[in-house]
Amino acid sequence: MNAKAIADSEFVCMFIVDEENRLTNLFWRDSQSLHNYCCFGDVLIFDSTYKTNVYDKPLVVFVGVNNHNATTVFGCAFFVDETADTYRWVLRTFLTSVKDKKLISIITNGDEAMRAGIDEVFPDAHHRLCSWHIMRNVNSNVNNPEIVREFSYCVHGGLTPVAFEQHWQHMIDTYDLKGD
Repeated sequence: MNAKAIADSEFVCMFIVDEENRLTNLFWRDSQSLHNYCCFGDVLIFDSTYKTNVYDKPLVVFVGVNNHNATTVFGCAFFVDETADTYRWVLRTFLTSVKDKKLISIITNGDEAMRAGIDEVFPDAHHRLCSWHIMRNVNSNVNNPEIVREFSYCVHGGLTPVAFEQHWQHMIDTYDLKGD
């Protein structure tokens, strides 16, 4: 990280250590990530890959989509736990690193600790759930494959708002889902 900071004057690396001087939280982002966030950071996807690395620690990647509809990374973090305090720290650190540029919407997996951090650090942001997590929930809880197919079309069909409302109402009426 020190070598990167020497080569990149906009590189940011912040961390916290515990009482025994062990690393607990680590955040970093480079100058390209800052530039991309300044240009494309209205919507942030805040995703935690649940302990899939060799250290069995959460890795959080702050990503968005650029003008070519390609994924762009705004920053990364490792941390020791997934508490609301940790999420508040990483979100505040991210916000500071991007010169306090606020976002408009944030997409997450719906984790409650994550939500608490978002509500405090980005109180004006629209919080949305990731479509992958929504569809996983639907597939786990809806036992009718036709309803799942119709719901998936609503989520992934690229519908205009008017067409979405029409298709949604059709699905509700067809499968008698009013009140569900």
